[in-house]
Amino acid sequence: MSCIISELERCWYLSPPWGKQLPNVKVQLWERVYITATGTFGYCCGVVWQDDQLLYAVYSERTIAHLSKDEILGTGRVQAVSLNKPAFAIGDRVLLRFSSHATKQRLVLGVVLVNDAWFYVIEVKSPDLSPVLGSPIRFPLVSETDLVRVNT
Repeated sequence: MSCIISELERCWYLSPPWGKQLPNVKVQLWERVYITATGTFGYCCGVVWQDDQLLYAVYSERTIAHLSKDEILGTGRVQAVSLNKPAFAIGDRVLLRFSSHATKQRLVLGVVLVNDAWFYVIEVKSPDLSPVLGSPIRFPLVSETDLVRVNT
C-alpha cells in the first residue's frame, strides 16, 4: 500500500499543477512592464503559480503587487541589475536536500526576489481534505542551497 501512496505523491508533485501544463512566462525577470490598471510602470521581480495561474510580482513605487498576465504589458526592456540570475526557472525539476520524505523530486512553481536573494516556491505537501494545525506550509519559499537540479 505504501508503494501506491508514494507513486501517487511522486506523480502529484511532478504533474504541473495537477494535470495541466504550466503556461509560458509572459515577461522576463527585471523586464519593465506597464501596469494597465494604474497606468504606471514597474519591474517584474518574481513569478509564482497561484490560484491556477501565473502571478507576476511587479515592483513599482516602493511596493510589490502580484498581477496576472492580463494586468501587465511587457515592454521587452530588461533592467540591468548586479544580481545573479536565478539558478532555477518555473517548471524545473528539483530535489529537496532537507526533506526526509520518500518523494523528494518536485517542480519549481515560482521564483521570487527577497532581500536581493532568489527564492523558489516548491510544493512540499499535497493538499489534505482537512488541514491539520501545525502542519507545514504547502508552498514555502526555499533557497537555492536547499535544492538540487534533476536532469531529465
